[in-house]
Amino acid sequence: MSQARLDRSVDGGADCYAATMRAPFAMLGIRTDGETLTTVAYLPNGVPERAPSDRIAAQTLREIERYLDDPAFRFTVPMRPGGTAFQRRVWDAIAAIPLAESRTYGEVARGLHSAARAVGQACGANRIALIIPCHRVVASGGSLGGFMNSDRGDPLSIKRWLLVHERYRFGA
Repeated sequence: MSQARLDRSVDGGADCYAATMRAPFAMLGIRTDGETLTTVAYLPNGVPERAPSDRIAAQTLREIERYLDDPAFRFTVPMRPGGTAFQRRVWDAIAAIPLAESRTYGEVARGLHSAARAVGQACGANRIALIIPCHRVVASGGSLGGFMNSDRGDPLSIKRWLLVHERYRFGA
């Protein structure tokens, strides 16, 4: 299961996270290795909030709160997203998409000399959702495409919320 997907796994409770927080669009779970951020996961609504258990989790929560107040805020928390070399190249390309803009899976793929489907799979494998803004990658033809390896339901409402928050102009 991709970490970016809505985490409904058995270990998806608050105890396996260094912190959890309620955001306007979802409950977020934060994992760290004590030195770097390793995961920002979207959790089911019933998961309780949990205070940060280390300094990286605390910094991550503060920075997410800053982003929620100002979508132009730039995250500085040290991250270790894992992934393959190709996935990291995709995530670097995604991180370079300016605020209020999007790129299609095909545009990102062309920049990396790859295929749109491979970019979509790398987006779905993004373990540091929100901070590595895979929500800024959309389908060609103006549709949202997918999010968290889903093309319908709650994940797309999260993607839509994030794009609206970042002042993305749909259809522009």
